[in-house]
Amino acid sequence: MIHFLNLKKLNQPFETAFEKKMKQFLEGGWYILGNEVKQFETDFATYCRTKHCTGVGNGLDALVLIFKAYVHLGKLNKGDEVIVPANTYIASILAVLQADLVPVLVEPRLETFNINPEEIEAKITSKTKAILPVHLYGQLAEMKAINEIAQKHNLLVIEDAAQAHGSQFSENEKAGNLSHAAGFSFYPGKNLGALGDAGAITTNDDALAEVLFSMRNYGSKVKYENEIIGVNSRLDELQAAFLNIKLKQLDSENEFRRSMAKRYLSEIKNDKIIMPSWDLSQNHVFHLFVIRTSNRTDLQNYLNENGIETMIHYPIPPHKQKAMECWNLLEFPITEKIHNEVLSIPLNSGLKASEIQHIITTLNNY
Repeated sequence: MIHFLNLKKLNQPFETAFEKKMKQFLEGGWYILGNEVKQFETDFATYCRTKHCTGVGNGLDALVLIFKAYVHLGKLNKGDEVIVPANTYIASILAVLQADLVPVLVEPRLETFNINPEEIEAKITSKTKAILPVHLYGQLAEMKAINEIAQKHNLLVIEDAAQAHGSQFSENEKAGNLSHAAGFSFYPGKNLGALGDAGAITTNDDALAEVLFSMRNYGSKVKYENEIIGVNSRLDELQAAFLNIKLKQLDSENEFRRSMAKRYLSEIKNDKIIMPSWDLSQNHVFHLFVIRTSNRTDLQNYLNENGIETMIHYPIPPHKQKAMECWNLLEFPITEKIHNEVLSIPLNSGLKASEIQHIITTLNNY
C-alpha cells in the first residue's frame, strides 16, 4: 500500500539530529520558552521576511490570538465581521468565533479553491473589519487584489497560512508577510511539521507583536505580573528544537513537491479527473495535491484496490457542520461542489519513483 503520508519515513532523515537535540534538551533542563523557541522565532521571522514571529501552541491558537490581540489594541471589537472563505477548514472559522467576532462566508474560485476577491466586495458591510484569506492546500490566495480591497475599505488582512509555509510570489513576498499578520500551523503532516502540535504568528506590526508576546503566556511579560488577559499557548521548547532542524530543509521539501506536482499535471491524462490549477510559479508548495471527480467514492475505492491511499480534504463544508446549525440552510454551490468532488492523492518527498509512477499509471487507467 502506498500510504497517503508516512510521517515516520518523512522524519527518518532527521532522527540522528533529533536524538542529539533531545540529549541536549535533557541535559540543559530548560523546558519552557527557552533558547530553542527564541532561535526558531528569529529564524522563522527571517525566513518569512517579517520583523516578528511569536511561537504558540498550535495553528488555531495562532489565529485566535491575532484576533484577540487586535481586539485588545482596539482595532477590532466584539461583533465585528470577518470575511472568510466558505470552503476553508473549520479552524479558520472557529478562530473568528472564539474571538467573539462574526464570520461572513464567501465563495472560492472553483479552479484554485481559494477565496474569490470578486465575491468579497459584495459581502462588505459597515460591520466588516477584516478579511481572512486562506492559502488553501499550499497555494497563495490572490493577495494583491485582496489587499487592494482591504485598503479601499480600511480593513485588516490576516493570512491563514497553516498550509503554505514557503509559498511565495517573489523572494520578498512570502506567505506570512502578505498581510497585517499571519497564523501558521506546524501540525506533523505540514510541509514544516513538528512532532506534535505547534504554531506561530508572523507580523511586521510592532504593537501587535508586543501584545502577542505576553498574551500567549498568561498576559505576562514579567513572571507573576499580568498586564492583560492572556492564555497559555506557548510553542513547546522541544518542538521548537525539532522545527529548527527541519526549517533548513523546508525549501528543498517544497521544491520536491513542486517537481512532483509538475509530473502529475503533465502526465495524468484522464477526462474523468480534473487537475488543480497552477501557473507553475513558486506561489504553491503543494501541502496537498487535490484533484476533482464527479464520482469520488468510485475513484477512491478504485485507488484503494490498487494500493493507493487517498484522503478527502474536506468531506463536509463548514456551513453544513452540525456545530454550525445556524448556517445549515445556507447555500454555497461552488463550495458544496468542491467538497463533494475533491480527493487528495499522495504527494511528498517520502515517495519512491516507482510509487509515483504507479499513482500516475493507475489514475490514467481509471
